[in-house]
Amino acid sequence: MELVALLFLLPLLLVPLAFLARRRRGRRTPPLKLLVVAGSGGHTTEILRLLSCLSESYSPIHYIFADSDKMSEAKIRSFEQKRAETFSNSKFTLDRIPRSREVRQSWTSSVVTTLYSMLYSLPLTYKLKPDLILCNGPGTCVPVCISALLLGLLGIKRAIIVYVESICRVETLSLSGKILYYFSDYFIVQWPDLKEKYPKSVYLGRIV
Repeated sequence: MELVALLFLLPLLLVPLAFLARRRRGRRTPPLKLLVVAGSGGHTTEILRLLSCLSESYSPIHYIFADSDKMSEAKIRSFEQKRAETFSNSKFTLDRIPRSREVRQSWTSSVVTTLYSMLYSLPLTYKLKPDLILCNGPGTCVPVCISALLLGLLGIKRAIIVYVESICRVETLSLSGKILYYFSDYFIVQWPDLKEKYPKSVYLGRIV
């Protein structure tokens, strides 16, 4: 089931390549700049499992995670070290931004901390100018995706946002999911109950 789901996921991630190819007719399509938002807990583990099925066409990979995240950097470096054994030209960067929301943090204070996080994510997203953003639920992805949407609205850079809801979300979306459901280009869920509640979503079964 996991293999079948991954085979369905790959075409969704390949859509940006086709988009770029149409814009660059007659020229060789360059590698796709991928921005990945990692997060504490199981978010980073899940997102790295998704990345393991991608080809070297996705390069460089820019990772963003919260400055208070103590575990993601080590996991990413270990993953990229193994990836380099297969793709010798593999490149990646690591950047930290202030955490937008802590667990059980109130909604009111979350607005303030998210705006503060955007002060860092907006110039960073502008500098990286990704073609594709892949995220799966950490609060850090909200200011990053909003920053990318602003750049698109300003005509600076249009990034395609692919959101994959965490496998632990069976009946309800995460707070990040509830926000980005309305703004992502592709919203993927891993349980049928979520597909029924959120018709825009794409249900692929378990993919991580």
